[in-house]
Amino acid sequence: MRRPARRNALSFTLNVFRRRHRSAMLAAGLCLAGAVMAQAAAPASAPASAPASASASARAPGPRPIFVLNSLDATISMIDPVTATEIRRIPTGKEPHHLYLTPDEKSLIVANSAGNQLMFLDPVTGAVQRTLRDIVDPYHLRFSPDMKWFVTAANRLNHVDLYRWQPENADQPLKLVKRIDAPRTPSHLSIDSKSTVVYASLQDSDELLAVDLGTQAVRWKVKVGKMPADVYLSPDDKRLFVGLTGDRFVEVYDVTGASPKLITRIPTGEGAHAFRSLGDGKHVFVGNRVANTISMIDIDKLTVVAELPGPGGPDCMDITADGKTLLLSSRWARKLTFIDIASRKVVKQVAVGTSPHGVWTLDHAPRR
Repeated sequence: MRRPARRNALSFTLNVFRRRHRSAMLAAGLCLAGAVMAQAAAPASAPASAPASASASARAPGPRPIFVLNSLDATISMIDPVTATEIRRIPTGKEPHHLYLTPDEKSLIVANSAGNQLMFLDPVTGAVQRTLRDIVDPYHLRFSPDMKWFVTAANRLNHVDLYRWQPENADQPLKLVKRIDAPRTPSHLSIDSKSTVVYASLQDSDELLAVDLGTQAVRWKVKVGKMPADVYLSPDDKRLFVGLTGDRFVEVYDVTGASPKLITRIPTGEGAHAFRSLGDGKHVFVGNRVANTISMIDIDKLTVVAELPGPGGPDCMDITADGKTLLLSSRWARKLTFIDIASRKVVKQVAVGTSPHGVWTLDHAPRR
């Protein structure tokens, strides 16, 4: 997908998102075709109920690969971080959108939303550890830090699902405990460090939802700005940052009380979307999808302190373990972009699949 002219960029982005939410037929068809072709060339995978193999993480020397999820190809690009080349393509299920490392970092989870399944991959080798089926529309996903809860946002079907993680049950380690109605279009999730509350953005109703994990009840729901997408919770769990993809702001809320209070709106750039902390406990990046920039926000001062380039429709990000390089999925450009944080310059790009979305690596800076 080509990047639009700037004057039409915001309306283009809004239309793309709304088409994705209201009619996923084309995307699903493209994904299915890509998956079929990829699977035809790939060896058969292990049975769906096969228990996860031991991770190779501890024994693997040298830098670990970077994984980029190609949503419209239904594949994952596995990238060598040293040579900046694609090692292989891993087929996924229908319409995958987000990746997530388990808190113990033994598995990389791929959420195949239209396929209603989760794939668990070894984050070093890319080998499929297991596939869990009957997980309804897992568009976005989060594990609680204590690994007792697994939460998904069903973007198409307007609900948030709370699962109990039962690793002793090899056949189905996820038990659905509560399905919470969440109209309209639950998008991104964040869970506090104490594993007590999950926050969800409701993209098409311009709302923010908080759910108590202990009681599985809604704590509150509040109106926010236009088209909220990613949500980022400060390391002390006191402030929630909300990217407004339909605007040019990040809203910041005090979530320490019984109901949230808006602290400020930080101007960042058109299409504020996804977050990634620098890993120093002081700064967080937000990608501005329409402006093609990345803003670094001071978490305490609540101001933008630096701006980096974000070519090709910036989406998900990761930070290398040394804190020097920002890895960016350039959604419209079909590229993984390497950005030097100190010089604020793009240093290299790697061609990947169509509509690259999630990006993760085991060699990462702290995520909070």
